Amino acid sequence: MAFKPSLALSAVMLLSPTFAQSQEPPPAVQAFYQFWASGDESLLPRAIAPSFTDHTLPAGRPQGPEGPAFASHKFRAAVPDLSLTIEKMIIAGEYVTVHMQFHGHFTGSFGSHKGKGQAIDFIATDLVKVTDGRITDNWHIEDNLTLLSQMGIAKIEP
Repeated sequence: MAFKPSLALSAVMLLSPTFAQSQEPPPAVQAFYQFWASGDESLLPRAIAPSFTDHTLPAGRPQGPEGPAFASHKFRAAVPDLSLTIEKMIIAGEYVTVHMQFHGHFTGSFGSHKGKGQAIDFIATDLVKVTDGRITDNWHIEDNLTLLSQMGIAKIEP
């Protein structure tokens, strides 16, 4: 997974008092998205604080540091070859916005639905807050309609 800072991203980072000296995202943010790209849970303690709060918690997902691991397990059961690309990242003080693209193939199970190798390609956007070197808060939105349509679970009528 490569971080691709743009000219606008560089300008935001240079104007940001917290991360003014760095062209790279904070280590916690790097670890968090490396976790999502790989499923490697050993990255989570470096990424998220014990007080981690998911402000857009989906039904059934546990709150707190256990939530991301739970979500990754469920999603990787459906899409074992899950990968992601960071498309854009904006760093403003203690907040980082990340726009990403998830890729893979639905070859596993999602609830009662079994994959048939369908290609998965959908977007998501996160806003995370970094305090004392770890992510404490997360607000996220995923294009679930596209995901469920690609999985054959939802149908989009023209």
